[in-house]
Formats: sequence, structure tokens, C-alpha cells
Amino acid sequence: MSCAVILTAIPVEYMAVRSHLLELQEEVHDGGTIYERGKFVGNNSRSWDVGIVEVGAGNTGAAFEAERAIAYFKPSVVLFVGVAGGIKDVALGDVVAATKIYGYESGKVQEEFQPRPDVGESAYNLIHRARAEARKEDWLQRIKSPLGDRIPKVLVAPIAAGGKVIASRRSSVFKLIQSNYGDAVAVEMEGRGFLQATHASKQVDALVIRGISDLIDGKSRTDKAGWQEIAAYHASAFAFQILANLNHTNLQNLKSVDTPSTASKLTGSRKREFTEALMDAFRSEKDLEMMLSYELDWKLNQVAGGDNYREIVFNLIDYAEAQGQLGELLEAAKRDNPGNPMLGEFYL
Repeated sequence: MSCAVILTAIPVEYMAVRSHLLELQEEVHDGGTIYERGKFVGNNSRSWDVGIVEVGAGNTGAAFEAERAIAYFKPSVVLFVGVAGGIKDVALGDVVAATKIYGYESGKVQEEFQPRPDVGESAYNLIHRARAEARKEDWLQRIKSPLGDRIPKVLVAPIAAGGKVIASRRSSVFKLIQSNYGDAVAVEMEGRGFLQATHASKQVDALVIRGISDLIDGKSRTDKAGWQEIAAYHASAFAFQILANLNHTNLQNLKSVDTPSTASKLTGSRKREFTEALMDAFRSEKDLEMMLSYELDWKLNQVAGGDNYREIVFNLIDYAEAQGQLGELLEAAKRDNPGNPMLGEFYL
């Protein structure tokens, strides 16, 4: 039987997840964290051993508890399931499976705050499973609460995360997210720390799943109307739909087949060579921005920042290295500028 761990932040999220499990038993970590372990039977009678835990709000606690739970349960899949505020393209009760999480509080404070991209990505194979399940309505059968007049939809898209409870679209934090992370459709408080911890563990695939409980303005009103509970039950239903359809016996094989090729870390001299080659091939920040958009669908201001062009290119290489996508970056640059001699002579 394969194992999964599901983290939640608040009681309503925990209870929504708990409702899908059988044979629950309490377990206490030596460090004091209290878990419950239960059984979930998916499609074709595939069984999952599932550990669940409520970790409280915030990225720091989520990172700590994710790392502890991974060491304790040794799972192949780790999910964070809960609620979020909707920024755009979503309605109350919709579900968002995060392709990536932006840490919107990372940056440099000068006369004005200058964001510096801090991005975590969900597992490649779980993103594709989420997309497959989002195209169907089977997951709706797993919702434990009555459906309203509107059928909720699922988006597979970026989310922003930080330590602030955002209750107004006129707030400076909301405007910061809109200006710098324009493709984020929701905002929450734990996802970036969670993905930071799971990224450090090579044994797990991770995904963040959120139900939309408010649309920023009017948060107190929607909370009183019960939307936190509704959104939590919708998010948990979709999470277990993903688990039900995972071929968990081949998770690590899927990762090695589907994840883009990686390269070992560049040494200092090799990183300098790659920086010089990119700067030679793309003479301006705008040229680099266009190449990344055309070839990789990356937004430069979301993956790399800096005080000058050299620092931006250096940070871009750092980002690609951290994501295991150095090879993709090099090949994209060569496709866009095939005649550049410095790029042509550089190999990983």
C-alpha cells in the first residue's frame, strides 16, 4: 500500500479531508505533532495509507511540518489542501490546483518595495493528473456537502502565497500581487513554504489544492455564510479524485519519464560562461524577456530579478538550476538565436 500525506491549515480544512478516510487512528510524533492515519480506497480498489495533519497558518509552519511529516510517513505523494481567496477568473466554491506558488513577500525594501521572484512548482505528473481530472466532472461525486445551483469548476493555475490576510482589493498587498504576479488566480498563506520543503525531498511528488472561499472584498461576509466549509469540501473532493486515479505504483517512474531533463549544478566558472553566452546572445533585458516568453512561456520578472542586467541573467540561471531546467533554458536560447557562436559552443 502506498502512502500519501495531506496537510491542512485550519480545522474546517482538516475535517473536510478527514471525511474521506476510513479506519482512522491517532499517532503522535516524538516532537509533539499529532497525526491521524487512515485508509483511502481509490479506483480499481487501489488503497492508500494517508496521514493527515493540521499545521496552522503561515509558510514557515507549513514548511516545518511538511518536512517532519515526510520524514515520519515516508510518503510518495504530499498534498496541501485548503481554502484561498480568489483574485481573478474564479467564483466562490471553485477549486484551484496550483501549477506554481509565488512567494509575494520576497523582495528588497527601498523607497518602494521591489519584489524578487520566489517561485515553487508543483510536481509535473500531479499537474497533468489535475488537468486530466479538471476536464471531467467525476470529482463532483466525491463532494460531501450539497451542491448549490452553480457547478464548481477547477482551474490548474498559479497561486500567490504570503503572510498577510488580504481583505481588500484596494490594499497595497493586493495591488502588489496584481502588478507582479498577474497570472495568479488565488492567494493563500502556506503553499510557498510547503513547496519549499517538498522540493528538498527527492522522494515525493507535491501539489497544492485550494477551494475559493472568498473573493477578497467581503471576506467576513462570505466566511459567515459558510463558504470556508464549502470550499474546503470542494478542495478535498478534488484532492481525493487525484489520489484515486494516480498509478501510485509507478510514481517515481512517471517522474523520471515526464519531468524535463536535468543537469548537474554548474561550477562557478561554467556559470560565468553561461551568463556571458546568454548576455552575448540577448543584448538587452527585453530580448531575453521575449525569448523566455516565446520558447518557454516564462515571464522574466516572475522568475528572475536584479539591480542590473548581469544580475538578472545570473539569477535566471540560478532559477533554472533550482528547477532542474538548465538544459531547457540552454536549448531554448539556442533555438531562438541559433547563429550565436558563444551559445553554440556552450554545452552542459
